[in-house]
Amino acid sequence: MGPVVLIVGRLAGEAKGVRGEPFAAGQRYFRAVARAGGVTLMLPPITSLVDEVPGLLRRVDAVVLHGGGDVDPRQYGQEPTAEELYGVVPEHDEVEFAVTRAAIEADLPLFAICRGMQVLNVALGGTLHQHIGSEAHWFAFHEVPLEPDSQLAAALGAPVATKCHCVHHQAVDRLAPELRAVGSTADGLIHACELPSARWTVATQWHPEDSADTDPEQQSLFDSLIAHC
Repeated sequence: MGPVVLIVGRLAGEAKGVRGEPFAAGQRYFRAVARAGGVTLMLPPITSLVDEVPGLLRRVDAVVLHGGGDVDPRQYGQEPTAEELYGVVPEHDEVEFAVTRAAIEADLPLFAICRGMQVLNVALGGTLHQHIGSEAHWFAFHEVPLEPDSQLAAALGAPVATKCHCVHHQAVDRLAPELRAVGSTADGLIHACELPSARWTVATQWHPEDSADTDPEQQSLFDSLIAHC
């Protein structure tokens, strides 16, 4: 069996073929990990399980933090002020922050995507723009130049990530002290960061899973996650 990768699920309103309210996570993440040779497990966002997270992570080989609604601004010391805030779910925040901190403590390979990058930044003491005030990153493709010595550049085998699919209205504001920004778009928004002290903790503001099935460049990020297990 390949490396086991943990993804935290979401509370979901509906799903076909199940009885009662479901937990869910997007198939594209699971399929991208599977193409890389990994086996994915989903942790439901049940807050009573938080104390079990460190023990659970001893049984897996890597973690993916994926996209979703907004992080509660109170998590980074602000009151909610942007009317555009959406999808704030306390259970998602509590479980994902616990998983993030435990994964870093255990030095597990960690790939944080979109909301996941924002969770990583806030978990380590950073802040977010509650709303970037632009539609330029909402269902749009961007090019992201990367620091040549970054793990992202090594994974891609190139100093630029091309055709990066962005679906976000928030972004990193103050970067957490432990993180290193390794890629930004032309408008100055951080779109990639890493934790230099970790074995492999990489974050993208874009969604590589959206095009990874047809774009080897984006799939290579999941391949690199599994290679570092």
